[in-house]
Order: sequence, then C-alpha cells, then structure tokens
Amino acid sequence: MRFMAIYWLNDEIFFPPVEFGSPDGLLAIGGDLSVERLQLAYESGIFPWYDEPPILWFCPDPRYVLYPEKFQPSRSLRKVIAKDKFEVTFNQDFEGVIQNCAQRRKEGTWIIPEMMEAYTKLHEVGYAISVETWLEGELVGGLYGVAVGTVFCGESMFNKVSDASKVAFSYLVQELLQKGFTLIDAQMHNAHLESLGCEFIPLQEYLKILRAGLDKKLSIG
Repeated sequence: MRFMAIYWLNDEIFFPPVEFGSPDGLLAIGGDLSVERLQLAYESGIFPWYDEPPILWFCPDPRYVLYPEKFQPSRSLRKVIAKDKFEVTFNQDFEGVIQNCAQRRKEGTWIIPEMMEAYTKLHEVGYAISVETWLEGELVGGLYGVAVGTVFCGESMFNKVSDASKVAFSYLVQELLQKGFTLIDAQMHNAHLESLGCEFIPLQEYLKILRAGLDKKLSIG
C-alpha cells in the first residue's frame, strides 16, 4: 500500500520516500529546477512534469520502460534506416532538439522556458543528452533525455519528417546497448511509445535496476 502524502519542498535539496506518492505518481510540489535537485530527483526515480508553477514531481507506479535488448524496429523502420537518407548525431544541437520538442504540440507543452533552461544546464554538465536526425542539413527529428547510471530517462522527441524521431530512437537504442545501459525509462504511457515496445514494470523493480547502476558513469555519443 502506498501512502498519500504530498510534500511541499523548500530550498533544501531533498525528496521524500517515493513510496509516499499519490496513486497517479505525484510525490512532491515546489522546490526548484537546479542541477543539484534534478540530479537527486533522477537518481531517486523522480522527474518534474508540469506546465505552470508550482513544480510538480512524479514517481509513478508502475513505470513505463523499455529494455534495450527487447527493442524490435518494425519492418518499415528497418527499410527507412537501410535507405540511409538521414544523418544521425549525438549532442550536436541539444538546444535545437529541446526547442522543437517544446513546439511540437499545438495543444500546449510541459516544456516551458524554465524547463528548457534547466535541461540545457543539465546538458552542459554532461547529464542530459540529445540525438539529432538530419535531412539535407536540416534538423528534422530527434529526442533528448537524462542519463542516470545505466538508465536512460527519455524526456521528449519530435519529428518534422515521417520516421525521423523513430530513426533517432533506433540509433539511441543501439548506442545504449553498446555502452552497457540496462533500461530506458519512458515514464508515462502513450501509443507511440507502445509501438516501440515499451512495457509496464513495478516501481520497485525499476528502482532496483536504477540503484544497481548509479555508481557507473556511461557516456553516450
């Protein structure tokens, strides 16, 4: 049984035990988006998700994830990759990726300016990474996320050309497999992620995998 106590955070870099969250995963409110707090959050299995102040911090149970070795690109995606029409890079245009991710939803986005600034700072210290898909020199797709030990926490993706984000994701999975990552945290369910092979696992299983790899610093790209 999970307790239902929502904590209000202050200036102290602290989070309550994740078991204290609400049924929808909301654990705490407030605080800031400093590099130190975000690092502690991801190392604890927590992430921010909100579209206006105050900051909301989540740790859902179950967790939506992908084991990299289980990723099976569709036949159509394999054909697109084989055509080699896209160029894929890592960490070459983080700001371009996050800006496009913020603009991709007509109905609004949770990637508000404060979030963009915070994750750009995470990128500058090597904690957040981006994957870019290019077509004839134009950025047409990509994704960004946070590397935590052997877990990659995906944040958002976008595409301006069909399959561009899926190609970026496919290259990311191969990179994670080569570097020894054990899990991709997709955080929340949606149909697109389901098509990529994501699945639900209990929060405690997720935390066990997360904690087991926290002492490792694996590079991406």
